[in-house]
Amino acid sequence: MSKENEPVVRRAAWVSILRIVIILLILVLALAGGTVVGYVVFGKQDPSEIWNWSTWRHVFDLVFAP
Repeated sequence: MSKENEPVVRRAAWVSILRIVIILLILVLALAGGTVVGYVVFGKQDPSEIWNWSTWRHVFDLVFAP
């Protein structure tokens, strides 16, 4: 049997969408986990400060300072 005669297997659209949503969720969880580990464990700071806007403003200023 040649490849031309094989039926094309198509996935349902919801399976592809679900896969993309799961991958995005895993990426967001990895980002949040890395932030907590980096700020709390390595930086020895208070975990509640992670969600303060002033913390992220300070990080931005450190990274992009002239």
